[in-house]
Amino acid sequence: MGEKSLFVSLDVGTTKVCTIIGEKTPNGIEIIGVGSHPSYGLKKGTVVNIEKTVRSIRGSLEEAKLMAGIDDIYSASIGIAGNHIYGFNSTGVSAVRGKEITQDDVNRVIESAKAVVIPSDREILHIIPQEFKVDNASGIYDPIGMCGQRLEVNVHIVTGLTPLIHNLIKCVEYAGLRTENIILQPLASSKSVLTAEELELGVVLVDIGGGTTDIAIWKDGSLIHSQIIPVGGNHFTNDLAVALKIPHKEAERIKVNHGCVITEGISPTAQIKVQGLVGSKSRDVKLADIASVLGARAEELCSVIQNIIVEKNLQNEVIGGFVFTGGGALVRGFVDLATYSLDLPCKIGVPRAFGGMTNIMQNPKFSTVLGLLLESEGQIVSENDLGEAVEYKEQSDDLMGRFGSSLKNVFGEIF
Repeated sequence: MGEKSLFVSLDVGTTKVCTIIGEKTPNGIEIIGVGSHPSYGLKKGTVVNIEKTVRSIRGSLEEAKLMAGIDDIYSASIGIAGNHIYGFNSTGVSAVRGKEITQDDVNRVIESAKAVVIPSDREILHIIPQEFKVDNASGIYDPIGMCGQRLEVNVHIVTGLTPLIHNLIKCVEYAGLRTENIILQPLASSKSVLTAEELELGVVLVDIGGGTTDIAIWKDGSLIHSQIIPVGGNHFTNDLAVALKIPHKEAERIKVNHGCVITEGISPTAQIKVQGLVGSKSRDVKLADIASVLGARAEELCSVIQNIIVEKNLQNEVIGGFVFTGGGALVRGFVDLATYSLDLPCKIGVPRAFGGMTNIMQNPKFSTVLGLLLESEGQIVSENDLGEAVEYKEQSDDLMGRFGSSLKNVFGEIF
């Protein structure tokens, strides 16, 4: 099996590291290997312990390679998040040099759009075109071949702190992989979850991970805002651990199996038995008390999201409402609470199946890694690949159309 026929995606998260190996076939991409391993070296999406992170990546990688039946893989597309990520919109203008607009003209106008002051400790991760304008005509997604004298472009630029980006790359390299692409995680999640209609109508993708909540706001098929909130599923768990004075592992078990963010419908007398700290006896805790703790954190998160929408004056742009994905969105009652708090339609977004994907992979907690696999063909525009700008925009209307492949039923009991 040649290296060129493989696509590898690596989601290095705060709670888990997940690896997927896909093989390019005449019919599309076929998943041949999946691996998952607990993550111990990250905090709020940022590497805080290189050695532990490397071990977690290797554990996930070995599982995926074992399932795929291959000895070596050499490179992977990596997801990135963390509070250090910052996205903003920019505009570029350039004169058309010939009679028709060429790829060189497009590259040049995008270069002009990134001519903004960026601190020396930050670097550009993505330059994503939103729309082009030719003279007085706007709403153009592919200007190549058109006639005009003035070319403009609106882009969304994503930056990150250079040392933190390099720490992640270093961990991946120590695990034996070359970093092929670094992709913002909410972009990857959008790729696997959102439909073309949602992208056009206007929607907010909210990916609640272990350490962060990642936001991508789309309108008219374009990314108009991205932001990372340093609050995730671990904060819900920590709140329970502190409030109930129980170990973190026990708090996570309770959140997953018995957690709810709304108290309505819960019997005042309903209780469960919880294990206290080492040396203490187990005791009964009311389910309503658990819901109160989790609900307070959920309300806070929804309030932060609402404030972002208002601050960016995007209330009238997100007609399609909110799509919540990621493992943190699975707490019972979350969508109901969000719908009430945000006063817009809300739903849980799951990765859409391509081919024979098993039900185990159609889970919100795998949205990012599956999106990374789809993005691994390089459709996202990076600092070093401006020539793909128009190609990305052209293909963004159909997130899954090119991947009508048949997936092997090989996921077993990895998860």
